[in-house]
Amino acid sequence: MNTVASSDPRIEYVRVTEDEIIAQLVDGRVISVPLAWSWRLAEATAAQRANFRLIGTGQGVHWPDVDEDISVEGMLHGTPARRPKPRAAATGPRTSRHEPPNKRMQPPRKRAARG
Repeated sequence: MNTVASSDPRIEYVRVTEDEIIAQLVDGRVISVPLAWSWRLAEATAAQRANFRLIGTGQGVHWPDVDEDISVEGMLHGTPARRPKPRAAATGPRTSRHEPPNKRMQPPRKRAARG
C-alpha cells in the first residue's frame, strides 16, 4: 500500500491584495505573484476579487465575476495572463486578411466587335 501523499501542488486558499495574488498551498507553502500578472483581477473591485472558487482539487482558482482562471502551475512557473490585442476601431474600414486589398475601381473595358 502506498501512503505517500501527492506531490502535485494544490491551492488551499487564495487572497488578492492591492499588489499581489497570494495562494496558500495544501503542503504549507505560500506563493505569490504580482497582481499585474492578471489584468482582469487588477481591474476588478475588491468584492469581485473576493468571489472565487477553487478549480478541481486546488489545481487553480476561478473568479466568475471577471471570468479569470489562474493555475497553481502558472503561478509557480511565472506565466502571466496576456491582455488581448485591441480590435480596430469600428469606424474604420473593415478588412479581412483573406480578401485582396481594395483596388481603385476601373471603368469596364469596351470589347472589340467580332465580326
